Amino acid sequence: MAESVVTENGEGGDATRRDFIHIAAGAAAVGAGAMMAWPLINSMNPAADTLALASIEFDMTKVQEGQQVVIKWQGKPVFVRYRTPAELQRVIADNNARDLKEPQTDAERTKPGHEPYLVVLGNCTHLGCIPTFGTGDFGGWFCPCHGSHYDASGRIRKGPAPLNLVVPEYEFLSDTRIKIG
Repeated sequence: MAESVVTENGEGGDATRRDFIHIAAGAAAVGAGAMMAWPLINSMNPAADTLALASIEFDMTKVQEGQQVVIKWQGKPVFVRYRTPAELQRVIADNNARDLKEPQTDAERTKPGHEPYLVVLGNCTHLGCIPTFGTGDFGGWFCPCHGSHYDASGRIRKGPAPLNLVVPEYEFLSDTRIKIG
């Protein structure tokens, strides 16, 4: 049988076993606390998809006249539309329309020399729904969720949306290539 050693304070060998249990329990508590804190700390990091897509380039030759292409930038849809001459005539004629909630000319929404191309974020400015093209009252987009109507320049014309479709920061790198962001 093992003998218990008595120390100066009168305690036996169980004191070292008790110390070990206290140290092990403390270490487990610290580890559990770190495991619980990590998701909170990690959630403060920026999302990988937004870092990777801070800016993107797009080849405009993929869009034919009268078509729209939807690309993803920073997790949001971006509508790239190559407007027809008839659409351009209509939006330019409507530059001074009285029913524009947020008055902007078509020239303020496009780049000089590239007026047929319109680049807008594809989120309704009311609640963020994604509007569809060609079903609205003004030859542009219609948000079926709440009834917002946009013209072919992305300007809000009717419905609850307060603002025009947002034109992101973009530039033409060449006649056929743009950089968004």
